[in-house]
Amino acid sequence: MIRTLGLCALFSTTALLSAGALADATPRYNQVSLHAEASREVARDLMSVTLYSEAEDKDPARLAETVTASLNEALAKARQAKGVSVRQGSRNSSPVYDEKGQGITGWRERGELRLESQDFAALARLTGELQQSLKLGGMDFSIATATRQQSEDALIKDAIAAFKARADIARQAMGAKGYKVVNLTLNSNSVPQPYLRAPMMMKAARAEAVTADVEAGTTEVTVSADGTIELQD
Repeated sequence: MIRTLGLCALFSTTALLSAGALADATPRYNQVSLHAEASREVARDLMSVTLYSEAEDKDPARLAETVTASLNEALAKARQAKGVSVRQGSRNSSPVYDEKGQGITGWRERGELRLESQDFAALARLTGELQQSLKLGGMDFSIATATRQQSEDALIKDAIAAFKARADIARQAMGAKGYKVVNLTLNSNSVPQPYLRAPMMMKAARAEAVTADVEAGTTEVTVSADGTIELQD
């Protein structure tokens, strides 16, 4: 008796699973895939500067001390600047070979210091001061995390509104009375817009007590909406 009940329960469960699988496999009709997006140009409000110390010496230990002392001095000065975040970047050393490329004649070491700030003028002044002992490795501009998040949140509403507008156009074109959204995926990306004043900025940053004429440019932030709707008669 117990075995019979167990078999009946097993058959019943299998039947339910088969029915569910058949329901999921049922083809759906009147579905339309749509793409919409919304974008805006957002001003880059975060300035990043890379400075580095580089030296050569036959004694690797003395070389490491020289580079470390240079970076520590610059690090101490940078930490006094308000509104500027400071962190150490990459550091590496490599052998220096003779003219024949066979024997090692010394060592070369390089260490980086990376600065970030939304106060462009303050960071430009600090960069000029630190270039008395360090070299400028690069200058870049981007959108701060909070600014990007705020822009994307606003664009999500616009992207969904654009998707709904296209869905309504598809509904009217197909002569349907209504539609329902089957799925919807939101994605964001950004494309930096070119600007032409970078060489002037870097040149100005090299001069002591000169504030760089900074033009950070903009980045186009886009939120796309991709989804499927099912038209209803």
